[in-house]
Amino acid sequence: QVQVVESGGGLVQPGGSLRLSCAVTGTTFSATIMGWFRQAPGKQRELVATVTSGGTTRYADSAEGRFTISANNAKKTVDLQMNSLNPGDSAVYYCNICRVVTPTFTFWGQGVQVTVSS
Repeated sequence: QVQVVESGGGLVQPGGSLRLSCAVTGTTFSATIMGWFRQAPGKQRELVATVTSGGTTRYADSAEGRFTISANNAKKTVDLQMNSLNPGDSAVYYCNICRVVTPTFTFWGQGVQVTVSS
């Protein structure tokens, strides 16, 4: 059974940093794309950053230069380091792993709350 478990959310002041971690069990990291998404109240879920199993990263414009995504294929973890946080970054952050080649799959974590407030 595949499990995607996030950790590291919480309350942080504007300008602060937070590191989110995601641990995946029960499936391979081979030929996958791992990503962090977020959803603020009343808004659609949006992409924050992705990293492929080959190490290629991609960032939303809002995250570029402030956030860093990294994956450890051996440990099957994917982290999101978030710096220079502002209230607009407040949301529930979700970890996702998907595979676009056969056998395809996609799995989501339960989400962690990130609140940026003074």
